[in-house]
Amino acid sequence: MAQVSYARRLTELAERGPDRPAISCAGETITRAGMESAANRLARDLAGGGVQLGDMVTIGLANSIDWFVAVAACWKIGATPQPVSPRLPELELRAVLELADPKAVIGISPAPGRRVLQAGYRPDPAISDEPLPDAVSPAWKAPTSGGSTGRPKLIVSGDPSLYDDDIPPMFATPDGCLVMPGPLSHNGPIVWSCTAWLAGAHVVLLPRFDAEATLDAIATHKADTVYLVPTMMKRITRLPDDIRDSYDLSSLKVVWHLAEPCPEWLKQTWIDWLGPERIFELYAGTEAQAATVITGTEWLTHRGSVGRPARGSVMICDPDGNQLPPGTQGEVWMRPDRDRPTYRYIGADARTRHGGWESLGDMGHLDQDGYLYLGDRMQDMILTGGTNVYPAEVEAALQHHPAVQSCAVIGLPHDDLGNSVHAIIQADPDTVTPEEILSFLAGHLAPYKLPRTIEYTSQPLRDDAGKIRRSALRSERLEGWAGPK
Repeated sequence: MAQVSYARRLTELAERGPDRPAISCAGETITRAGMESAANRLARDLAGGGVQLGDMVTIGLANSIDWFVAVAACWKIGATPQPVSPRLPELELRAVLELADPKAVIGISPAPGRRVLQAGYRPDPAISDEPLPDAVSPAWKAPTSGGSTGRPKLIVSGDPSLYDDDIPPMFATPDGCLVMPGPLSHNGPIVWSCTAWLAGAHVVLLPRFDAEATLDAIATHKADTVYLVPTMMKRITRLPDDIRDSYDLSSLKVVWHLAEPCPEWLKQTWIDWLGPERIFELYAGTEAQAATVITGTEWLTHRGSVGRPARGSVMICDPDGNQLPPGTQGEVWMRPDRDRPTYRYIGADARTRHGGWESLGDMGHLDQDGYLYLGDRMQDMILTGGTNVYPAEVEAALQHHPAVQSCAVIGLPHDDLGNSVHAIIQADPDTVTPEEILSFLAGHLAPYKLPRTIEYTSQPLRDDAGKIRRSALRSERLEGWAGPK
């Protein structure tokens, strides 16, 4: 195998095509040579501040060229980039920093006792931009997840920062162009963007998702690949026909969509629009034990499926651990097809069973051809706009409010987001208003985790054991539901 470090790979790309575009965002472009120079200088700056091989560096930057410079700088010195949302509330940031124990924090504060480089930071120009001694990060990324316990956890990759030139990249075309409208604080956008970047593709990054801007980026840069989640697909579909059809998408070869269930009508709409051979769906967790993939062509004969394993294995089991036959719904268990772990948790424990199998809490079934169909999430996780919201985390924040006696958080249908976060609180509405509740939560939770609707109740929401029957609460509210669209 022709393996080289990510650091060396980026240097080689710069040597082969110094003037080729590496990253574009918000009307600005950095070339491969420009990226090499900026990353080397920041890497030396970080090393001078005490960051060493294997250390974590928390990166809380918005979608930008600077995000890629920071990640590359980490790889250059063998550190592990630990991306987080730049809008993390202080309490959540504090919990993440406690787990990660980073030697530096970039783009977000406060971080008492740690070196903080604010957004827009530039190293001293006197610092050399020459390549550093080769280094390999023990883990190439360590993104966060809110976790079903209501506390964040880190999901540290089991792969070092090594690039294998003999393995064709799965998510990108070498020397092609990827349009990325998703936030780089989430694993999917991280994986797709970094895979394309290391393959030598031009990554065109949107500062934030905008339906028309996404089409414009594809047409302007003649992109061959785009990453979307179904919420984005819905918003693009809802553009006026004349606007949508005014953009030339003939360069587009692959539309990847993932992160949340895609309604059949929406998938069919995109297949009818762009053709089934260009539509690809992937199902996997950040943990990457296994991944299923399905093309639009396959989907037409296996409607509703998320595909067959492209790597790893999948089986369906009943609550007692017995493997279930095709067509029978149960818990989805996955196992990697390699000996070394694909990840490790910091701040959580994996759900495992004998034989190397692990579960993320999903329900589903396999058909006779081995295609996976997903059902509900076991742990009541809410998928809203392609991002994960864990009820326990929102409930933990609600419980901090002195007027809230008890609470429950569930997901309810939403035409645009797929699901919306709905909070049921046991509190006196004359004592605290929904606006006051939301203002309070804004100091504890990232914006996408905030409830879109709040309901008051005088009834206890937990039993004597402190348990909530979220499925029953959701079913009761779905009867005649006419909530936010």
